[in-house]
Amino acid sequence: MSAPTRKLAAILAADVAGYSRLMGEDETGTLNALRKLRQDLFQPTVTEHRGEVVKSMGDG
Repeated sequence: MSAPTRKLAAILAADVAGYSRLMGEDETGTLNALRKLRQDLFQPTVTEHRGEVVKSMGDG
């Protein structure tokens, strides 16, 4: 019988300060900036550590 595989779980909760105001001023620009941050910063870091994003919602 083989040893069980263990996985480390990490949870990141992030909030965008002034999200509602930013969306009110420039919805398209705000969404594009958030997508760029996810693509350029968060996703490479998650991938580097062999992780996965399970859920993302709102300004998270």
